[in-house]
Amino acid sequence: MTANLLDYDLEGLAAFCERLGEKRFRATQLFRWIHQKGAHDFDQMSDLAKSLREKLKVSAHVQALPVVSQHESADGTIKWLFDVGDGNVIESVFIPEADRGTLCLSSQAGCAMGCRFCSTGHQGFSRNLTTGEIVAQLWFAEHFLRKKLGRSERVISNVVMMGMGEPLQNYGALLPALRVMLDDHAYGLSRRRVTVSTSGVVPKIDLLAQDCPVALAVSLHAPNDALRDHLVPLNLKYSLSDLLNACLRYLKHAPRDFITFEYCMLDGVNDQPEHAEQLVRLMREFGGTGVPCKFNLIPFNPFPASGLVRSTPAAVAAFAQILNSAGFVATVRKTRGDDIDAACGQLAGDVKDRTRVGERMGAQRRIMLKAIVPPNPGDLKHETI
Repeated sequence: MTANLLDYDLEGLAAFCERLGEKRFRATQLFRWIHQKGAHDFDQMSDLAKSLREKLKVSAHVQALPVVSQHESADGTIKWLFDVGDGNVIESVFIPEADRGTLCLSSQAGCAMGCRFCSTGHQGFSRNLTTGEIVAQLWFAEHFLRKKLGRSERVISNVVMMGMGEPLQNYGALLPALRVMLDDHAYGLSRRRVTVSTSGVVPKIDLLAQDCPVALAVSLHAPNDALRDHLVPLNLKYSLSDLLNACLRYLKHAPRDFITFEYCMLDGVNDQPEHAEQLVRLMREFGGTGVPCKFNLIPFNPFPASGLVRSTPAAVAAFAQILNSAGFVATVRKTRGDDIDAACGQLAGDVKDRTRVGERMGAQRRIMLKAIVPPNPGDLKHETI
């Protein structure tokens, strides 16, 4: 079996080249061809020795993910579904803004966290993604967008690990993927512009602080343990106290001097003034010094199995006002791509649901996902499922 070169950070690629009997500097050349130029054909890599190119043809490949569909919103948001085998699809979303281009990546097929408000969690967990499958989302999106927009410079300025899955539960694959994103010979993103979002896997927060501290976002969603136990089952293992202590430890290494707390606004559940006031007290008083933080209030994206309802705009505004008046920065996330179900898990859940229906009807053993595997990211044709 040949090696997928998207699985390697630069150090891993250097070790691979050494196994081929090549100098380590060849890895830097190869790394640039793959990530900066989007090349997957070794014959394109003109400054590599022909002997190395011949070795690579028999020992390596650059494995793109088959694209199931591409959906583009009226607001410019683009969502891709990628086939990762066995009937599973993952999602990546590009969100363009005036001053940045943000790509949201998935780390798992499904999710085992079981948060009540999360569509992905209700689909169950299939498997962790490989490093190559995480990186392939960025590799494809960056070079597709360059060709689409007619640009030679970098399009994606920010990456957020906020797609399907709990990134820190797939730490072994996440870490080299982050190193690829940050490497100047690849995508050259700053640590401030790469964000890992977690529901609170405390031991891995501590590991990330030592191994590759990037911006950290924590899915909080409640101001007390009783409510968070209900909404985020991981809280039964790692309490708010455990989590906030980990956040304070992380800040000693983080590229930013604050933690972002994500808070999904659920009507009548966690959006009342008393919840906001509890949140203020918690963040002001924790650890005796408080927790430096910002809040990102997220309108809930309803799905039938949740039994939950989105908070009213008035309730969200009142909640934000309490936080702002207490001296905290609280922003309300803009809803983007509503017309293409850009919220995490929505389209993937639809694919899986239809796959199950096909199995029950016996029409076929499983619905084969119609995949478009472009020889180059710029060659993708638009298609919907």
